[in-house]
Amino acid sequence: MDKILEGLVSSSHPLPVKRVIVRKVVESAEHWLDEAQCEAMFDLTTRLILEGQDPFQRQVGHQVLEAYARYHRPEFESFFNKTFVLGLLQQGYHSLDRKDVAILDYIHNGLKLIMSCPSVLDLFSLLQVEVLRMVCERPEPPLCARLSDLLTDFVQCIPKGKLSITFCQQLVRTIGHFQCVSSQEKELREYVSQVTKVSNLLQNIWKAEPSTLLPSLQEIFASISSTDASFEPSVALASLVQHIPLQMITVLIRSLTTDPNVKDASMTQALCRMIDWLSWPLAQHVDTWVIALLKGLAAVQKFTILIDVTLLKIELVFNRLWFPLVRPGALAVLSHMLLSFQHSPEAFHLDFPKPSEEKIKLILNQSAWTSQSNSLASCLSRLSGKSETGKTGLINLGNTCYMNSVIQALFMATDFRRQVLSLNLNGCNSLMKKLQHLFAFLAHTQREAYAPRIFFEASRPPWFTPRSQQDCSEYLRFLLDRLHEEEKILRVQSLHKSSESLGCTETSLQEVVSKAAALTETPCTSDGEKTLIEKMFGGKLQTHIRCLNCRSTSQKVEAFTDLSLAFCPSSSVENLSFQDLASSPDVQDNGLLRTIVSGHSEEPVVYNPATAAFVHDSVVNERTIHSPPDEFHCTENTSVPNESNKILVNKDVPQKPGGETTPSVTDLLNYFLAPEILTDDNQYYCENCASLQNAEKTMQITEEPEYLILTLLRFSYDQKYHVRRKILDNVSLPLVLELPVKRTTSFSSLSESWSVDVDFTDISENLAKKLKPSGTEDACCPKLVPYLLSSVVVHSGVSSESGHYYSYARNITGTESTYQMCHQSETLALASSQSHLLGRESPSAIFEQDLENKEMSKEWFLFNDSRVTFTSFQSVQKITSRFPKDTAYVLLYKKQNSTNGLSGNNPTSGLWVNGDPPLQKELMDAITKDNKLYLQEQELNARARALQAASASCSFRPNGFDDNDPPGSCGPTGGGGGGGFNTVGRLVF
Repeated sequence: MDKILEGLVSSSHPLPVKRVIVRKVVESAEHWLDEAQCEAMFDLTTRLILEGQDPFQRQVGHQVLEAYARYHRPEFESFFNKTFVLGLLQQGYHSLDRKDVAILDYIHNGLKLIMSCPSVLDLFSLLQVEVLRMVCERPEPPLCARLSDLLTDFVQCIPKGKLSITFCQQLVRTIGHFQCVSSQEKELREYVSQVTKVSNLLQNIWKAEPSTLLPSLQEIFASISSTDASFEPSVALASLVQHIPLQMITVLIRSLTTDPNVKDASMTQALCRMIDWLSWPLAQHVDTWVIALLKGLAAVQKFTILIDVTLLKIELVFNRLWFPLVRPGALAVLSHMLLSFQHSPEAFHLDFPKPSEEKIKLILNQSAWTSQSNSLASCLSRLSGKSETGKTGLINLGNTCYMNSVIQALFMATDFRRQVLSLNLNGCNSLMKKLQHLFAFLAHTQREAYAPRIFFEASRPPWFTPRSQQDCSEYLRFLLDRLHEEEKILRVQSLHKSSESLGCTETSLQEVVSKAAALTETPCTSDGEKTLIEKMFGGKLQTHIRCLNCRSTSQKVEAFTDLSLAFCPSSSVENLSFQDLASSPDVQDNGLLRTIVSGHSEEPVVYNPATAAFVHDSVVNERTIHSPPDEFHCTENTSVPNESNKILVNKDVPQKPGGETTPSVTDLLNYFLAPEILTDDNQYYCENCASLQNAEKTMQITEEPEYLILTLLRFSYDQKYHVRRKILDNVSLPLVLELPVKRTTSFSSLSESWSVDVDFTDISENLAKKLKPSGTEDACCPKLVPYLLSSVVVHSGVSSESGHYYSYARNITGTESTYQMCHQSETLALASSQSHLLGRESPSAIFEQDLENKEMSKEWFLFNDSRVTFTSFQSVQKITSRFPKDTAYVLLYKKQNSTNGLSGNNPTSGLWVNGDPPLQKELMDAITKDNKLYLQEQELNARARALQAASASCSFRPNGFDDNDPPGSCGPTGGGGGGGFNTVGRLVF
């Protein structure tokens, strides 16, 4: 059969005839052959593969060898043995040189054919030695690339142990010797591809054996720092930079710049050659390493090296800006070199003489946006740059609308944003630094939308599966906790560093460590000790539990950053009696709210709103709040059975069309703070009684946050079907929310558990007096702290597993002072009885309506991922009525101070841009760089946009208003969350 095949391939028969016969030969491989016939066939096919005169002969050799090796594997294993492979690698094949790439390809294919044979282990051991020998001989890029392919497929052939370190070092030296003499594009592309294969092999080895990384990096530096004039290392070494972990940059740069063995001449050579790496087309992070080394040399005051390198290489770096592929890295290095070269204008004017004033004007005019064609101006203004709102959207990275909506809400929290932007975080790689970076870009970038990839990867909770639907409330809570804990850790580290700089002894260091531990464990009391998250979002909640058997009371104070408000159960909703406070027989002239609670004893308990900490929709007279009555009495309603939690609230509540009452956020907050009876399975273990007892639990806010975060618990668990369902009930969103805060200084000195004997038969005596020490009547009375609605995160959908998030927000600068509400409180109280007698609308409702009308004229924004549009508070209020599956989920309220907010009293606010602090140079440079790159992108896309504008009419809504639009989409599919007019594909993407 081998004679037939040999005669066939060398004959002059037509090629189609030859292919038919070859197919017969391949099919005959299934038949039995003796060992000699198999060996003859293997010899012939090997000769055709390695010495074939044309592609047809080499192709026939591969086909026949593969077929016969498959059906006669023992014979091929005997043929493709250790001696045969060693001869190929060391001596070649007949006239074929041992360094020919065909030999490596043949061995590569042979290993695939005997992979399941035992003898392959001997070949692996042989190749571990041979590949090291081959690399030491400095193979050319094509051969080295083929060797990399073989070692990538058969990692068993890579040298192990100490030999792996030597192999990596020699491979680095080999890359340093690579050269491409051709200037043709095809050859250049092939050369870059070959270098990439070799660098990827090194990356795989570094990952598999981390001990090889540092010796390899030392070898790289030795190559580029060499002062031998006869050897110039290849720029192909730049391909390795992208595989070096950026986490090592600080340690490596510090080691290089402080090593006394590294001479200035070697460092200059190394830095110059690293700058040359900017020319490598696929190099990544080269600019990062170059800039880090420049900063490191400046830190150790090696200014001579910096001056020499800048003057030598500034022109080369500038010329790299002509090439778009390497422009971003070159621009970053050029910017740093020019901005840091401040002692002389020499670097700026080197080979670039200062242009005349006329030339400068001409260049500026040519680059101005106004020089664009007027016919395209109306369309391009919408297609590029920010929208008319001046706000920046966030690009959906794949189911990241939950993050985008939360970030926009935090960004629009003006005081919080300003505090973040004013932080000095230089040299810090914390999450707060990344948030500052993100806020800076949202405030100053020229892009219509920004992609927060770095912040997303840094802030995503570990249990959040990428590209899947997540809970925005859970993300917000995790984010705030991370920022809070991180700041505490940074304080500890700063304390430790300061102790080291002062030369502390071991004993003092232990004291620092113990103080640091105490700092992280104990809650902060003063504003100076609080973290930024505690200052902006932190509040305190005091919980009282009173045993209904022994009347002993325990209390606990907990910090919170958000309050989760549950919906009232159906039974509680039925028991809600919306009656007028002034005309209700259950409410005395002093305007008290009363709650009737059935507990262990038969006598009902009557509550003052000061102790129950209820919230009112309307503005309440200050005299009522700060002057609780000395006595109050039960009325006949106390005998109504099965009314375990009856709350009397204001009648000025929105009504549904069917007459049903729409609950408000105030109602949910009332329900959250209402007393709760712990009975049945939820009994309280009383230490005084040493048993489970019925108890009463009440909660009071003792310290209010600057920003109040409220989460409406819309997702309930269906025990029957074992799924989480969404509560689609509409909730009225008050523009002004008054939070009752009960600041009690005396309680802080009490023990965790204390008892007070109370005789409930004497209900004519003020219960509040019996539950507090004397002299604290004024201190125990809650103060209504006004809050203004700042932002609303909306969930669009019918379940927690799907849907879309978007947010409404506005700027609150603190100018909405509370004196207006306080000034009108007496007028409202005097007019209250008259309005009810005359059947007119409540003055509080009129006041709130006036406030809402004023807010109509102010700017509200709708943040829907990349798209930002104008909207109004009316649109915010009516979102659920217009789109039933779109419901408010997370609310952010801003506390209104009598000092008109933080920004109003800031003496430096006049120097801030839009009230924000000036950015640090590092942030401003990054934004400037990104803006320049964005303009370059616009220039590259100008032709496509012009064609698009010519073929399609520009249709945009006037002023970017979005009041009548359905909720937007989440991701590229255009689906929303089940609300609005588009109900197809409403899952998050």
